[in-house]
Amino acid sequence: MTGRIASPCVGLCSTTVGDRVCRGCQRVDDEIRDWAALDGETRKCRMAELDALREEAAGRFLRVVDATALEAQLVRHGIRFRAEQPPLSRAVELLRVGRDRIRDLSRYGIVPHEPLDATALHAGIAEALMAAAEHRRLELVALS
Repeated sequence: MTGRIASPCVGLCSTTVGDRVCRGCQRVDDEIRDWAALDGETRKCRMAELDALREEAAGRFLRVVDATALEAQLVRHGIRFRAEQPPLSRAVELLRVGRDRIRDLSRYGIVPHEPLDATALHAGIAEALMAAAEHRRLELVALS
């Protein structure tokens, strides 16, 4: 019997519409295709890299002041997260899913650096994430 293969997939794969980097998980198309064939340690390292990418991008726009409140809201709204996933990476998922419904970010343990609403925060973070992921894709192409 085989165990479940951990994946950073969030069910929003834009590579199916021609993107070379997924707007949902920030993996390159080849990486998505080959994910199941990667060994567990490689997947674990790659997920940590993706979390770090999300932390860096989200950290430009906000900070998490109450990780417990953030986790409680993720659970309340049925938003998937991993136990080892850092709070800023979790905040990215929260904004991706709930940006149109969140009115008071402080209830979610999140404080923006500038007075932005959840939709504007998500837009800025998504743009920063895609720029960083595309930069990584180009580095991979240069190495091959």
